[in-house]
Amino acid sequence: MKKIVILFVLMAIAAAVWFSRHVAPVQTELILHGNVDIRQVELAFNASGRIDKMLVTEGDYVKSGQLLARLDTVRQQLSLVQLKAQSQAQREVLARYLAGSRPEEIRGARAQRDAARATLADATAFYQRQLELVARHFVSAQQADSAKFSSEKARAQLNAAAETLRLAEQGFRKEDVATARATLAASEAAEAVILRDIGEGELHAPSDGVIENRILEPGDMASPLKPVYTLALTKPVWVRSYLPETELGQVPVGARAKVHTDSGQIVRAWVGYVSPAAEFTPKTVETTDIRASLVYQTRIFVCEGGAVLRQGMPATVIIPLNQKAAGDDPCRD
Repeated sequence: MKKIVILFVLMAIAAAVWFSRHVAPVQTELILHGNVDIRQVELAFNASGRIDKMLVTEGDYVKSGQLLARLDTVRQQLSLVQLKAQSQAQREVLARYLAGSRPEEIRGARAQRDAARATLADATAFYQRQLELVARHFVSAQQADSAKFSSEKARAQLNAAAETLRLAEQGFRKEDVATARATLAASEAAEAVILRDIGEGELHAPSDGVIENRILEPGDMASPLKPVYTLALTKPVWVRSYLPETELGQVPVGARAKVHTDSGQIVRAWVGYVSPAAEFTPKTVETTDIRASLVYQTRIFVCEGGAVLRQGMPATVIIPLNQKAAGDDPCRD
């Protein structure tokens, strides 16, 4: 009897060994290896000049829009003051053209016209009297001619005074107004250029990140071709890995994952990108699969806690298989 029991036990053990060797266990998760990848930005001024202040240094966390450095813009500030004064003077000229002649000027022109009209009436009457005297032979014809010329002169003066009054009542020509308006626009445009130059004398962070390198110092000459800082962006942070071709259909974009570091830290993440083109496994990737197999570059984006990850840090990514369709926010539990 004991021999039969021992025989059954040995058969069970043999069956278990055979089963473990020939029947593959059900895979519930996929393990990928890769490295942390962070975008880096070389920050430079959009203008040339001498650096006045450097406000951050290596290792400082900066926010989007934060002021990082400033150029010396004293010359531009003085030019701006001058242009503002010129623009204000031109505004006054344009306002005078639009307002037209003052009432006092119109009344003065009207008075000159009336005076010229009275002078013409007197000269005309004198000329008529001279003609009567010439007819009676009391005066010479030369005196009558002089009176005639005086009358014609008075008539011309009256016409000139009437035109002066008409121009005063009509105001300035539209061409003069247009010229004044264009001159003001040119002055305001020059003012805007100086303001832009002053604004470009400030260097702001394009997004959240960490200052990686401080390249220049106060007193250095800066230009658009000379980086001032190197900024490592904290968003987005991802792990660059490679998905085997055999697992391609099991890992949809948006799948939740976890990133494990060698120091024991665990960060929630999600699959944000799978390359549409296959490539051979890079030799820098540590994997147990055959290195010549086809893989697809994959980016596993970190939900939060990216501050603990560093550029090039090796990481292990664990992706549960057979996940449900990802929602709009893969980082939400």
